[in-house]
Amino acid sequence: MTTYSDTSTSSAPPGRSLVWAEEFDDPIAWGTTWVGDRSSAYRYCDHNPDDNKLDWLDPRCVTVSDGVATFTAVPAGRTLENGRPAWHTGLLTTEYSVEGFQVRTGDHVETGVRLPSGTGAWPALWTWKDGGNEVDSFEYHPDNPYLLELSNHVRHASAYHTDADAIGPDRWLTIGTSYGAHCVDWYVNGEHVFSDGTGVGPGWSAYLILNLSLSAGEHHPAPCGPAPITFDVDFVRVYR
Repeated sequence: MTTYSDTSTSSAPPGRSLVWAEEFDDPIAWGTTWVGDRSSAYRYCDHNPDDNKLDWLDPRCVTVSDGVATFTAVPAGRTLENGRPAWHTGLLTTEYSVEGFQVRTGDHVETGVRLPSGTGAWPALWTWKDGGNEVDSFEYHPDNPYLLELSNHVRHASAYHTDADAIGPDRWLTIGTSYGAHCVDWYVNGEHVFSDGTGVGPGWSAYLILNLSLSAGEHHPAPCGPAPITFDVDFVRVYR
């Protein structure tokens, strides 16, 4: 079976070796590789009324079939502390796992994703540790259909990358990020699209987070009905 990863364009710098990968060819290795029921980035670990999110984590919302992980968000039937309706949704993090894998300065991470089309969807690949250390390989909102948000919160740099030929709802694309000490670089489908000129510093490290959040409506529209919202991922790979 031909998958997206067979035809995707890598942006890994020459001479790098693959040191860690999730190809989603097997069921999720819960507890060993990934944890899906909590994150220290969320105030209550399994749910988060902050940051304009409706998330309430449920590992059952991440399923694997034919080499693709599907994140599915559905109404949770419960209410967040701010009075908004929660949605059960999926998150994968290496934090709290047995392996405890962390990316570090100099690493390059890539993911192959199919961007969602459902109103309220907010997928992302990002990093987190010790209350910060956040670098966003991408964030996406379908109300800005051709735009990816690229952000370094460690040394405060960001960009909006727009490309109507590559980015859009239900489109597959490869997104790469190199965590340089003095410059973080972003790539889309193998093309270099942004250098931040700030970097993460020489001693930086963090856990990976791959998830589907739901917008609460402050900055982007909230879900407009109870229909499930999905987000697909083919792989996550780290080169060093």
